[in-house]
Amino acid sequence: METITQVSLYERLGSANGIKMLVDDVVEAHMQNPNVSARFLPYRDQPELLEKIKQHTCEFFAMGAGGPEVYSGRDMVSTHQGMNISEEEYMHVIDDILMVLGKHGMDDQTQKDVLAILWSLKGEIMHK
Repeated sequence: METITQVSLYERLGSANGIKMLVDDVVEAHMQNPNVSARFLPYRDQPELLEKIKQHTCEFFAMGAGGPEVYSGRDMVSTHQGMNISEEEYMHVIDDILMVLGKHGMDDQTQKDVLAILWSLKGEIMHK
């Protein structure tokens, strides 16, 4: 019997298809969250750009979670340059992600593993 630590984060997130569903739901959650929606709602009018952002996010998370995908986007600092994302906004985004993980039935350890990744990126994303 495999324990949770023997199953990769990538597999626990549902591999490529699961991560895509998570990313779709997280982006929708951000669009519904009044604390960060202003950053995300404009992409509704730019569906091609929105799909590209979602694709890059899927690649990034899949690769970071141990999957075979290769991230084809820009580095985190370049991607978020000029956005001046506050700590409060960053925390709202994390809350949305954890909420979606919970709705998808992800266990506590998987949520903690994702949180660790998100926390490690904080310095590359905030106040840039």
